[in-house]
Amino acid sequence: MDSGKKDIHCRLLKVSDSREVIDYAVSVLRDEGVVLTPTDTVYGLICMPESKHAVQTIFEMKQRPLNQRLPIIVASGKQAETDLPIIWNEDAKKLADAFWPGALTIACGIQKNNIDWLADRDEAAIRVPDYFFVQELARRLGPLLMTSANRHGVETPHTVEGALESLAVKPALALDGGLLSGAPSTLVNVNCPSPVIERLGSIPEIEIERLLR
Repeated sequence: MDSGKKDIHCRLLKVSDSREVIDYAVSVLRDEGVVLTPTDTVYGLICMPESKHAVQTIFEMKQRPLNQRLPIIVASGKQAETDLPIIWNEDAKKLADAFWPGALTIACGIQKNNIDWLADRDEAAIRVPDYFFVQELARRLGPLLMTSANRHGVETPHTVEGALESLAVKPALALDGGLLSGAPSTLVNVNCPSPVIERLGSIPEIEIERLLR
């Protein structure tokens, strides 16, 4: 693979064959690029949270309102607790133990901190995708920012070609994982007096309610 190329379209065939692709994606992210990648739910856009340039690029790609913050991806619940200044309450622990890695996003409170990219946030949506490639990126680089690969207000495409067509600006690297389900993750906000399901998705509402009861 030519590491000098910035605009490259790769195809992920098997996870066992993806080490070179992971290495290249890591280099693109460290170079402040945005990577379009498959996940266990939909195609996503991922970047280093410390890179203001990459974060701005994602907002431009999606034409996303600036007041809608980007979700955070981690490799595990342990990484979420140790690497992020989150308020990890009992409801968050129950949900993570039951559904991570998987199609559940947990919105948690953020404690006061001196991390530049989190300093003005009081809440963050966090997820551990059930997808080796994305987990490995977070293991190597730490928590990452990630959002669905679609223009704001438009349904997320099920293919990498559809995602590329939807975006206003092309990513530095696009990875083809084939046809995805297109179902978003379920979003539960635990930064409330009692947990609130804010977005219905892959995990049924009844399973969330049964667990939290």
